[in-house]
Amino acid sequence: MRSKPTKRQFVLAIAGSALTIAATAQGAFPDKPLTLVVPYPAGGVADTIARPLAQALGERLGQPVVIDNRAGANGNIGSAWVARQQPADGYTLLLGSTSTLAVNPYLYKSMGYDPVKDLQPLSLTHQMPNVLVVGAKTPYRKLSEVVDAARGKPGELVFGSAGNGNTMHLAGVVFQEKAGVKMLHVPYKGGPPAFNDVLGGQIPMMFHNLPAVVSFSEAGKVRILAVADTKRSPVLPEVPTFAEAGVPGVVSVVWNGLLVRRGTPAPVVERLNRELRAVLESPAFRKPLEAQGYEVLSSSPAEFEARLTRELAAMQTNIKNADIHLD
Repeated sequence: MRSKPTKRQFVLAIAGSALTIAATAQGAFPDKPLTLVVPYPAGGVADTIARPLAQALGERLGQPVVIDNRAGANGNIGSAWVARQQPADGYTLLLGSTSTLAVNPYLYKSMGYDPVKDLQPLSLTHQMPNVLVVGAKTPYRKLSEVVDAARGKPGELVFGSAGNGNTMHLAGVVFQEKAGVKMLHVPYKGGPPAFNDVLGGQIPMMFHNLPAVVSFSEAGKVRILAVADTKRSPVLPEVPTFAEAGVPGVVSVVWNGLLVRRGTPAPVVERLNRELRAVLESPAFRKPLEAQGYEVLSSSPAEFEARLTRELAAMQTNIKNADIHLD
């Protein structure tokens, strides 16, 4: 005759079943492919890190992570699609940036999403400085020569950017303010077409992300005159910062991170953060990107939230002081 289970045995059995169910539920994610939305055109600097990140993250999760380039409105279109139109289940990731999370809220009357209320940070991924890059056929070899040319013809010397309100545009605005010059800004629909015109000689210069121009500088197709950071870049130790080149106060460091829609279950957020950090902290992942001028980052969701809070406050001040408005 089988004896009845004791009260203690019954409680342990229930607890064990609950743990098994919880473990199974958490282990079930992901059970299908994920999508990583890059809210910029394909082939740009964002893709350079998004694609290897998606590959490595997919390997750790055991499911493919597919890149989806949804460009437009300085990153707002793709960001809004993730923040408002996708389920809060962790299967749609967003590559957020300084522009889409901290700059655009002060430039657009309606972005279609709220970066704080609608998006859940996972981890910071990388940062990179903007630089002033000029075409190889221009006469400019020092930052002082650009300043002199701008002062000689106020409002005529052209610089390009990835678009109105983009961090490249903001870098140009700050440069003009600190150098005491006035230049003509030509916005493009993304960094690649603007840089193509620098290469082709249609415009003389632009402010651009460092990793996008390093190889072209090494090939002699462009010249990088100054780095908008507080320190020189390890990949271009001979290029001065703006302060070292005579124009202090020009700092424009662009950061990125991965997010999901707010409301994603905590176990899913924790799993994604854990796997992301394992990728980002891997030397095999970091070294090739650092050689291109990226500074690879890794953070907890809370650390990402804290940086976003600081950046929102800083950008609000910068944009107000620069009196930047979108037409």
